Amino acid sequence: MKNTLFSLFFLTLIGCLSKQETIAQDKKMADNASTWQSPEEDILKILHAPQLPKSSTSPPGTHMILTDPIIYPSLSELAGPMLKLAGTRVNPKNNYYHGRHGGTSPRILTIKDGKIVDLNIPKEAEVISTYWRPDGQAFALAVGFEDRIELWTGHISGAVEKVPNVILNPLMEQAVKWFPDQEKLLVRKIADRGSAPEKPSMPNGPKILEDAGAKARSTYEARNLLETAYDDELFSYYTQCELVIYDTKTKQTQLIGPKASYTYSSVSPDGNYLLVERLKAPWSHEVAWWRFAKDIEVWDLKGNLVKTIANKAVANEVPIHGVPTGVRSISWQPTAPHTLLWREALDGGNPVAKADFRDKLMRWEAPFKGEAEEIFKAEHRIQATMWGQTEGMLMVFQRERMKRWRYVWLLDVNKGTSKLWFDLDESDRYNNPGFPIFTQLDNGKYVFRVDGDDIYFRGSGGSKEGDRPFVDRRNTATNEVERIFRSAKDKYEYFVDFADDTNSFIMSSESPTNVPNFYLATLGKSIKADKGEAARKMSKSPISKFKDPSPELRNITNEIIRYQRADSVELSFQLLLPPGYKKGTKLPTVVYAYPLEYSGAKIAGQVRGSSNRFMRIRGASHKYFLMRGYAVLDRTAMPMIGDPETVYDSFVPQLVADAEAAVEKAVDMGIADPDRIGVIGHSHGGLMVANLLAHTDLFCAGIARSGSYNKTNQPYGFQGERRSLFEATQSYIDCSPTFFADKVNEPILIIHGDDDSNPGTLTFQSEVFYEAVRGSGGTARLVLLPFEDHGYRAKESIEHVLWEQLNWFDKYVKNREIVEGKEVKEENKP
Repeated sequence: MKNTLFSLFFLTLIGCLSKQETIAQDKKMADNASTWQSPEEDILKILHAPQLPKSSTSPPGTHMILTDPIIYPSLSELAGPMLKLAGTRVNPKNNYYHGRHGGTSPRILTIKDGKIVDLNIPKEAEVISTYWRPDGQAFALAVGFEDRIELWTGHISGAVEKVPNVILNPLMEQAVKWFPDQEKLLVRKIADRGSAPEKPSMPNGPKILEDAGAKARSTYEARNLLETAYDDELFSYYTQCELVIYDTKTKQTQLIGPKASYTYSSVSPDGNYLLVERLKAPWSHEVAWWRFAKDIEVWDLKGNLVKTIANKAVANEVPIHGVPTGVRSISWQPTAPHTLLWREALDGGNPVAKADFRDKLMRWEAPFKGEAEEIFKAEHRIQATMWGQTEGMLMVFQRERMKRWRYVWLLDVNKGTSKLWFDLDESDRYNNPGFPIFTQLDNGKYVFRVDGDDIYFRGSGGSKEGDRPFVDRRNTATNEVERIFRSAKDKYEYFVDFADDTNSFIMSSESPTNVPNFYLATLGKSIKADKGEAARKMSKSPISKFKDPSPELRNITNEIIRYQRADSVELSFQLLLPPGYKKGTKLPTVVYAYPLEYSGAKIAGQVRGSSNRFMRIRGASHKYFLMRGYAVLDRTAMPMIGDPETVYDSFVPQLVADAEAAVEKAVDMGIADPDRIGVIGHSHGGLMVANLLAHTDLFCAGIARSGSYNKTNQPYGFQGERRSLFEATQSYIDCSPTFFADKVNEPILIIHGDDDSNPGTLTFQSEVFYEAVRGSGGTARLVLLPFEDHGYRAKESIEHVLWEQLNWFDKYVKNREIVEGKEVKEENKP
């Protein structure tokens, strides 16, 4: 009896304390409902720990330029002037992308001996971009200031100097390119343009869109579009520039291209011609700038027109998942003096049109007499073309839409031969051969490395144990493969670039306890190796000595866990356990996932990622829950398997099955407390969270960020859904949790950038979903972040999101009260 009374007293006391804690937490969140908040100091310390430097490697692999990244701009910067100009957000102060930054404290690292030399640029400046000279002895820099971006040049000795009277325009295209002679630079220079257009006090008229008899078109690019005549003036003002040639020896500048909105410019390999793309007004209010009308021309080096390749009209009716008609993806052949290559659609750019061939490759050599030559027809859409070191060698990547299949062809355009080299499921991580390794020719053009009949490939090395990156030599004649490098089993190592020759290369190596650092690897003799392992001996010596910025994260454990869905589909997650975890202890648990689409179960079940990565936590990450004693199921597999045309018919049932399998596994392992599991996701993952709360009782709370909750707002497709709302009405509704908001009976925190430009996740989606849940009696909290886009960048925003997330799950997951398997209601609490 005494024991019973004591137990009742103890439970009552715990209940009272819990209630007081909950009331205090409620008051805390209410008091801070509309002010910026920050998480505790230990979280802030990790968030603002120094970042590992960014690196840019010289073409010969002898030097690196290192900079310290700027990752969290202030909210006042995001709140500053910003222009939405035809698909791009522009900072009018410096004529650069709004909120984007480079790195500070630039220095040169010598690969051979690790020597570091600082580059003397102003302290208030940052390096936006690095442009190495092909021989690796010199470089150009785009150096950013608050109100401009300057051109600087430098040498590997560490000497740098500003190029006077040159302000760069990096919008829409790389601002600086080396000439083949390695002495001159092709530069996008802002001309003397006067003051920016002034906003009229009154609009010239209403916004008007009109069409008749049009077809459904892709709306993916429909963000940050021009809307008014004033916008048109601003677009012209900020995108126009001159094309000039700067001679690094004589220090002289020559004007070659008058003021215009150039989207591409490239010097021919022999240095005698210039390929130019420039936009033509009037500017469209329906598509982004890359779909605007344009002229594609070849000039001589005095700016005189040699040949008009194409006059392209505005591409405002590109079919869903389609491509524009006419010339596209045009460029110089790197291994020929002055030959152009481009693609053209043979199916009207429409992926559902019946056609024997979807694309063709065209070639035209200067001086461009007669007609261009067709050199290849592709059965499927051409995704990429890559030139090899051997003259005439071309690799062509095709994609079959219905199967999600990749075909890789090898062509010799000089001999007129072609062959299918290999093909595979585009999502197959275990058998993916990777992609060719590129090198830079003396003329500045990039080609993939060729050694006789061998081509060097690098890949992520997916396996059942996780990713183990590799480098292979693949023989084009025999299809034999020699694996010359593979990451060690207990580390995460990857190829960076060759150093001097193909027997030595720069690599990065890390492990859960070792900071990522660069090493110089040297290949030795061939050895017998198990299948898939490296068949060459390798030694390595350190290049860099970066320090651990967050040692408190080293006690987090990471393990890949494999399990099965109810229908036997293989799944996996990365199990992250907090510092000091004691085996057998059940923990509050956070599930993080992002749904992906697959054609078959075999590929869907493949493991993604590696448990051997060095733990770093950035931004508004779910991994901060580890520092509060939660277990985290990271990269939780949420595959949607089926025919690409109909896979979303079963989106919710598959989502539920995926989540049930993950939760069951974590509970069976004795890790997750089944009554204290939360789920979090971003974008398509936000949709996942809302659907799981509406259609299951697996989770006691959720956090949905920047999601899309009503797919009928995207009537012509979303994610991989290719049917329209009118063709698959029920599927659109079934995927949309707004229609099931009355079934969301677990607390949900909804976070969204208040200026989300992603057409599928406009901010109003979260506002409507919040009202639907709240109005149905559900528990919901809506947080709209001022000036933020689809992802969150500002320091204040990141800190506040972390505070919201930690408090929400502490209240509704970690400290949730359970009595006899049921949540205690407020009115029934002791």
